[in-house]
Amino acid sequence: MIRVIAIDDEPLALRQLEMYIAKVPFLELVAACSSANQAKPYLEQAEAVFLDINMPDLSGMDFIKSLPHPPAVVFTTAYSEFAVEGFRVNAVDYLLKPFSFKEFETSCGKLREQLEMKAALAGKEADAILHVKADYRTVSVDTRKIVYIESWSEYIKIHLVDEEAPVIALYSLKNLIDQLPKGRFMRIHRSYIIALGFVAEASRTRVRLRNGVTLPVGEQYRPAFGKYLDSV
Repeated sequence: MIRVIAIDDEPLALRQLEMYIAKVPFLELVAACSSANQAKPYLEQAEAVFLDINMPDLSGMDFIKSLPHPPAVVFTTAYSEFAVEGFRVNAVDYLLKPFSFKEFETSCGKLREQLEMKAALAGKEADAILHVKADYRTVSVDTRKIVYIESWSEYIKIHLVDEEAPVIALYSLKNLIDQLPKGRFMRIHRSYIIALGFVAEASRTRVRLRNGVTLPVGEQYRPAFGKYLDSV
């Protein structure tokens, strides 16, 4: 469900928005407001707003521009001259009054598509972060910057691109490999995990990484690594 707010200073237009929202199965109305100021307390609960532009006190356009983290917005207005400005603030869509339910439904489809894409990107971003204990604190490591990971006694050294000093954490390679993004890392030795995207040259026994480091491929890991080499 997409939680939305309807904002319009015209009672009939606001009522129409409420009715249209009720007919779209993936929308949930959080609040119907007659002004932008009235909607402010509900913003944290909503993912999107259907917003009239030409309103007294605070216009819909100024309202969106004033928000540091605005929700997705579909503008609803009787004035076509606002269309270009609406898209400048990354509006999902622009509905020119009077609009039909079919037009409203089309805008809702665009809204859902944009929010799903945003959620997918956010998920990928979250998956890219590895949290490890280092120096009695939790450190967030961007896995996209990991070149290789080295076992070091009871610790590991995480070698990052463009970083001279590795991140040293109390961890084991065995436990770590399951937490790394699938398909991007491979254990090639009892002491090494490599980022496959940083491989410059490889054979079944050795790997040279793009930072110039050469690592051995352990005997028990050669069948899996050889299979990988045959697939690329």
